[in-house]
Amino acid sequence: MSVPRRSSAAPEIRPFGFWESAWSAERAAAASSDFAELRCGEQGLFWTRFDPADGRTTLWYWQEGGARCLTPAGYSVRSRVYEYGGGAFCLTGDGAVFVNESDQQLYVQPLLGQPRPLTVSEGRRYGDLRYWPQARALLAVEEEGGTHRLVVIGLADGSREVSAEGADFYAAPCISPNGQRLAWIEWSRPELPWTATRLCLREHRGEGWGPCHIVAGAQGEESLQQPRFDAQSRLYCLSDRNGWWQPWRLERKRLRPKPSLTADHAPAPWQLGGCSYLPLEEGCVSTWFAQGGGHLGLSNGQRFATGYSRFRQLAADQYHVYCIAAAPDSASVVLAIDRASGALRVLAGSGAGLPAADIARPEPMQFETGAGEIAHGFFYAPTNADYQETIGQRPPLLVCCHGGPTSACQPVFDPRIQFWTQRGFAVADLDYRGSTGYGRAYRQRLKGAWGVLDVEDACALVTHLAAQGRADPQRAFIRGSSAGGFTTLMALLGNTPFRGGASYYGVSDPLVLRGKTHKFEADYLDWLIGDPVCDAERYRQRTPVARATEINAPVIFFQGGRDAIVVPEQTDAMVAALKAEGRQVEVHLYPEERHGFRQAVNLAHALQEELRFYQALL
Repeated sequence: MSVPRRSSAAPEIRPFGFWESAWSAERAAAASSDFAELRCGEQGLFWTRFDPADGRTTLWYWQEGGARCLTPAGYSVRSRVYEYGGGAFCLTGDGAVFVNESDQQLYVQPLLGQPRPLTVSEGRRYGDLRYWPQARALLAVEEEGGTHRLVVIGLADGSREVSAEGADFYAAPCISPNGQRLAWIEWSRPELPWTATRLCLREHRGEGWGPCHIVAGAQGEESLQQPRFDAQSRLYCLSDRNGWWQPWRLERKRLRPKPSLTADHAPAPWQLGGCSYLPLEEGCVSTWFAQGGGHLGLSNGQRFATGYSRFRQLAADQYHVYCIAAAPDSASVVLAIDRASGALRVLAGSGAGLPAADIARPEPMQFETGAGEIAHGFFYAPTNADYQETIGQRPPLLVCCHGGPTSACQPVFDPRIQFWTQRGFAVADLDYRGSTGYGRAYRQRLKGAWGVLDVEDACALVTHLAAQGRADPQRAFIRGSSAGGFTTLMALLGNTPFRGGASYYGVSDPLVLRGKTHKFEADYLDWLIGDPVCDAERYRQRTPVARATEINAPVIFFQGGRDAIVVPEQTDAMVAALKAEGRQVEVHLYPEERHGFRQAVNLAHALQEELRFYQALL
């Protein structure tokens, strides 16, 4: 349903930042529902959908005529392996198996009837599920305390067999169509899945499975992800050995590049279960990034769904390619794309919920930053058909810093960005140096420089937009979540161009994070900043809580009480330090939220409080 217009035909003149809109914080939060994962099998098409109204993720089955939910009350489909999860369900011959969020155990979900438990193993968590039809079993990543393995779980009785162990981390297990080849990704500390991984392969011989063979990555100089087998059981993967994540195929015991554009064909693998390319008979169908935006097409040059700018979770059957897609003027949808003609059909999801005239669309930006380098991002102009700008006034600017920090912003309809542009704010979504989608060199640029280059880029962005006359540099704000919250706090130190900032569960003490965070990110701080002993002064310089005396701008904090990544004590310490200095500071704690808010009521409350905070400073 679209937002209703004001009764007046003529736009009203009102100062930027104080426009009114029926696109309320509640509507923006409700519109944050999204599709998570998608799979295609013999029974048809399935996907999962997150709904902030109840914070659950549910499994849906699509048939001609519509989709129906298979997940009953009391269940939610979500893995928390490596904390960020992924690969939370897979299809079997007669239904699906999923990870239940509350206990992290596996459940069999028939097309008709209630789920039944497959595993009962307290202390173990599962993710990245793949079906092995020849064995009537599942391949899965298993997490038990600080140990990770690849395991095989029998569908009939829940029997468990370890398939691979000894590495620190595993991902993306897959079995070839003939059942004779098993491939996966693994990596060892202190590496991260986007710095250096190994592609491993085992082959079945007459006497059983042969030993593990490292196909690529043995020297630790490339990041490999998403192994896949084609219909002929040939092994593919994505490698960035040439500077970009591109498709390669194993030929005569060596990886050889397949035709593709010079671009990243995948984001950083923060979550398990991703699928951004598929080897098909007519060539690889893949998504790739150009100027930060997503594209989809075949290796022969054919493009699909050109009106969309983000593609996830590719799947295919004999006639169609399926995916989760989003566009600058559309929230996420499930698309069916005819493999022969490219014709599109939307199977689930709807438009933006805002009239076209009210939608602020992303404009790609490139701007000069430190050392003559170039940084990237997207600009959203204030957009509300009921209002027009005050003559001679430029809008306040809100710079958004994504988390990760090895992540990226997406040029798609974001209901919360629209909340700001509807009220007369200009929004700049920043892909600082270190973001993904711009090649390995850009991604690696943040090594040892977190808290410096990202901050430099945020400040340079204000200068850039001010020089263009697109924003008021005297009324610039900065906000970010997790790692983006750290960038926000660092950007508020000293002689800052920002009038205030908002930190959503942001890192305020990297050493505390290093000591308490989970295994997946246990070495990340060393990569981002340095060795805490050898580089102790560097850590001090990049610890916002230790430099609270240098923050003069007002700050508002939002924190989840059950956050296991940035624990609440970090925010408590930062707030206390600022209050001790007499600084203007606010904090809002949501006791039931984890790392990343999921409940609509909390998302809406945080947006409304953040707006009130900024308006008081304008």
